Amino acid sequence: MESLPTFLDLKQQLSLSSTAYAFVQQSRDTIRTILNGTDPRILLIVGPCSIHDVISAKEYAARLKELSQAVSSEFFIAMRTYFEKPRTSSGWKGFLYDPFLDGSHQMYLGIQQSRQLLHELAEMKIPTATEFLDPMTAFYYDDLISWGSIGARTSSSQPHRQLASGLAMPIGFKNGVAGNISAAVQGIMSASMPQTYIGLNEQGRTTVIRSQGNPHCHLVLRGGELQPNYDPASVANALTSLENARLPQRLLIDCSHHNSGKQHDRQPAVFQSVIRQIMEGNENIRGIMLESHLFGSNQSLSLNSCDLQYGVSITDSCLDWSSTQNLVLWAAKQLHRNSELDNLEQSLRTISQ
Repeated sequence: MESLPTFLDLKQQLSLSSTAYAFVQQSRDTIRTILNGTDPRILLIVGPCSIHDVISAKEYAARLKELSQAVSSEFFIAMRTYFEKPRTSSGWKGFLYDPFLDGSHQMYLGIQQSRQLLHELAEMKIPTATEFLDPMTAFYYDDLISWGSIGARTSSSQPHRQLASGLAMPIGFKNGVAGNISAAVQGIMSASMPQTYIGLNEQGRTTVIRSQGNPHCHLVLRGGELQPNYDPASVANALTSLENARLPQRLLIDCSHHNSGKQHDRQPAVFQSVIRQIMEGNENIRGIMLESHLFGSNQSLSLNSCDLQYGVSITDSCLDWSSTQNLVLWAAKQLHRNSELDNLEQSLRTISQ
């Protein structure tokens, strides 16, 4: 066994400035208003499938910040910062577990460096998004995250639903790997209610935790093993399920994973389809997710870590930066033009009356 610092110890070692703390809170508030529909923009969560190299992650973040500023009228962008990776059977479990990519599993350094990177991004005023995979690690960095998710393999997990009920940021529940959305819908219902469960406090003591429930949980469609679910019919069915469960009819669509068949070059077609649905009046789609890195495709971790290509994913295949930028700029122009047409039509109706 290896001792780790308490949640409080690490948070005090790498504490946020007052400016960065206020930025994280403001980012969470902005995402809440987008989900509630009071902010008409689209939430765009984009970035590497997983973080495996701090230097390339910071380069990506700097580019993303420039892009975010250019499309801020149409999109609110948060960067994917996924440090834990769910494994169907086996494989690299993420930067937090194995930061040297060599099976040494230096978790203390992984946890510390994960928080350090999130700390720097918050100071750079870049909103971050992540999947909370292990409830025991979440509180080492939860204060730095603007949007979180419960993954396809854990949406039906009671510990994860309990965790989501007490987190301070909006949480998306992904549909199951097979494509069923029932577990995610039930997860949203569960996490929105108060929960009482056993966990660790910030001093590392076992304690009874009583959460108030998270009213900002929502559905994320990521496709299933048999078919994707980003098309209008699938979206309509998902919204009906939310309505039947008496939940807010809002969702995000993940353009990667099974919606693109895990092929990075199919993400743009999915993205464009979702943008068209939004332009045609579907106001229930409140966000989109893309997997993107500096360079396209992916590479095997079986190589010597020194031989890995810089800025290329070692997990799922990602879009390259140029394609990502062009795709987002295209969408911003389409949405802007659509908004201008809506304003023109409204003005004409007013005149005719």
